[in-house]
Amino acid sequence: MAGRMIGHSFIHGGPTLSGLSNAVVNILGGGTPETAASVLTLLDCPDMDLRETVGLLQKEEALTEEESSRLTNLCFAWDLPVPNSENKDWLFQKLLIHAVIGRVSRQIKQLRKGLKDTGLWPLLSTRADVLPILFPRETEVQLTSEIVLQSIRWPQQNEDSNVDSDDDVPSAATVDRVTGFFRTFIEEATPEVLRDLMKFWVGWEVPCSKLNLVLVESTLPTASTCFERLRLPSHYHTYTALKADMMLCLRSVDSGFGLV
Repeated sequence: MAGRMIGHSFIHGGPTLSGLSNAVVNILGGGTPETAASVLTLLDCPDMDLRETVGLLQKEEALTEEESSRLTNLCFAWDLPVPNSENKDWLFQKLLIHAVIGRVSRQIKQLRKGLKDTGLWPLLSTRADVLPILFPRETEVQLTSEIVLQSIRWPQQNEDSNVDSDDDVPSAATVDRVTGFFRTFIEEATPEVLRDLMKFWVGWEVPCSKLNLVLVESTLPTASTCFERLRLPSHYHTYTALKADMMLCLRSVDSGFGLV
């Protein structure tokens, strides 16, 4: 199911999945554990405890009794020999491959099966350059104000009136004023604020190709992540007020309480 969701999102111009290890992406594209090992690093291990334990093999000073016990127990659990001065490098690779790939090999197969169900497999299996687009590294996803602004579908104006009215469609003056404030907010935002804005808007840190913005009668900004729609109140008459409310909503994203 996850593979189908990723495939359909990619086909329809939705968000891609960032953060996967390059080694996992290599396996998804038809690679082998041997080829994946060439791009594997300790940071690819998602389990912090395992990462720390496997990393002990790269420690230059002598291990403590507790560290040696942890490492030995892990080797026994995964049917590998205990470490010694001659097999440290080999054992490090074996432990790392199993920690990153071996423990989730079934999930990787299921993910690949879901991608095949969407019809993407012929493209992925013949065009390796598509894999980084479908699975970008989080560190390579550069979110800028220009990218966000280019993706926004701005609300339409009511050209029949230059003053606010009770109509559902805001007047041209209201649209110009509020969208101008919002544009300034995006242009001044730091990368961290932009990522929080995207999580609030669409549920991901990467913007979609179309970010829908509408002006409504409400107290605070709200979002429908499924429809990639941000509902912005039309009552703002100062940039300071809009910025304060937007930051309040974005803080709710970090705290886990979304205002939707």
